[in-house]
Order: sequence, then C-alpha cells, then structure tokens
Amino acid sequence: AFKSRGMRVLGVDPAREVARKATAAGLQTANAFFNAALADDLRRDHGPAAIVTANNVFANVDDLHDFMEGVRRLLAPDGVFVFETGYFPDLVRHSIIDNIYQEHLSYYSVKPLQRFFPRHGMQLAAVEHEPTKGGSIRGFVQLAGNSSRLSQGGLAALAERETLDGFDRPERLRHFSDRIDALRGNLVTLVGDLRSQGRALAGYGASVGVTTLLYYFDLGNQLSFLVDDNPVRHGRFTPGHHIPVLASDALYDRRPDDVLLLAWRYAEPIMRRHAAYRQAGGRFILPLPEITVV
Repeated sequence: AFKSRGMRVLGVDPAREVARKATAAGLQTANAFFNAALADDLRRDHGPAAIVTANNVFANVDDLHDFMEGVRRLLAPDGVFVFETGYFPDLVRHSIIDNIYQEHLSYYSVKPLQRFFPRHGMQLAAVEHEPTKGGSIRGFVQLAGNSSRLSQGGLAALAERETLDGFDRPERLRHFSDRIDALRGNLVTLVGDLRSQGRALAGYGASVGVTTLLYYFDLGNQLSFLVDDNPVRHGRFTPGHHIPVLASDALYDRRPDDVLLLAWRYAEPIMRRHAAYRQAGGRFILPLPEITVV
C-alpha cells in the first residue's frame, strides 16, 4: 500500500529467511531486531521516517524502552508510529487464554500506554478498536507536543471503559483467574466422562495457542490426534505431548466420536466446512468462551 502511493519502504525483520524473501520480492528488508542502534543506522542511511509500523509485533518485544527509543529517533518531526496489538481487556472479557504463550511478553490496554509513551517523548494520539485476533487495538503515536490530526474519541472511550470495568483493580484479574479455573475443572470432568464412556476424542487446531490449551486443560493424554488446515503442520507432533497432527480428512477416515474445537475462535467456518462430520453423528465441543457441545 505504501509503495503504491510512491513512498520509499524499508522493512526490518529478525527472521533471516523472511527478510531474504521480502528483499527478493522488492521490499528491502534489514535482517535484524529493531532497536535504538539500528534506528540510528537506518536514519543515517535512509533519512527520517514519515511512518513506522509494527503490526502484531509490540507484544513480542523484549526491551520496549529500547524499541521505543529507536522509534523516536527514526521518526521525522511530524511522523507517526502505528502499531496493532492484542487488547488485554478483550482477552479477559472473552477468555482468550490461547493468546497467552511464550512469544507474548506484554499485554496491552490503553491507560498504561498513555503513561508509557511520554517516558520516550511521545504521546498516544488516537486508538482504534479492531476485532482481529479476538480483539486488538491500533494505536497512533506521535512525538510529544505535536498537535494531533487524528480523532481522539476512541482513545477516551476505551480508557473510560477500562476504568468502569475495573481493569485498574487487582480483583478484576482474580475474577478472571477464578473463572478460567472453574472452566478448566468442568472441561476436565467432561472429557474424563466421555473417555470413560469409550468415546474417541480428537482435537481441531495445532497452532501455538493450542499448545497453551493442551497444557492448561491437561489434554495431552486425552486426544488421539489433532487436525489442522495448515499443510505445513501435517505429519508433525505437538510439543511435549507428541500428539500427531493430520489433515482434516482424518475426521472422516478415523471418525472420532467427538472433536474438541481448540481453534474455537474459528468455530463457525470450521463447523460449516465439516457439516458432513456432524451429519454422520460426530460432535464438536467448544472449550471457550464457555463449554458448548454442538
């Protein structure tokens, strides 16, 4: 989109192969982690940036202070830093615990970010609430003292709702923890009952978030196999439990009695695509946000 508007575009990615493919495709990409030192090099070689973007990156950054110092140094005086990341209040409200895993080092809400950016001479100018990944925010950040050209209505509304919903109080998180613990107990009981009845169980989904669910819900020894729509995962095994991952055709070849829909946020399209499995007597079990047998 930026190149089509005549803008010079430079990427940064620490994955060697990703950076190589992007450069080969015409998007010059530095193979490195973004930090203040790299920002100095980029500004020296390419000039200041009108826009710096970080989509689904912010939660994975180990040293946020070094990262933001790099953004500040790289931005032009009237430049904008745009990031998109998971929204922690949505994670809590909708029980999206499969978004909690080792790659995600931070979880964000608006009010803490309003306090964070001024520490680096910047200000959160506007926020948009997005439905992606169960709930995300897209933030627009500029150097402190610049008059914002962006509407701040979304920013104020989200900050106010965080206060009203108690996200500045420890009890809110204790309630979340208690609710998830209760759900875990109910699911463990249900799965145990189904196994005692001799029913065969499989799982749908093999993403990194599914690994969180397998361990938290103690499912490692309960599922005969997993299916996944990504062919890259076929023929592989889950970390630690070594559950085989197969193509979704296995639902019809092996005919498990029940399928635990671990990719629960995509339940509707998955169940539509596999209506024949249900018509043949199979059942889907959604573990989240509430246990549901379909």
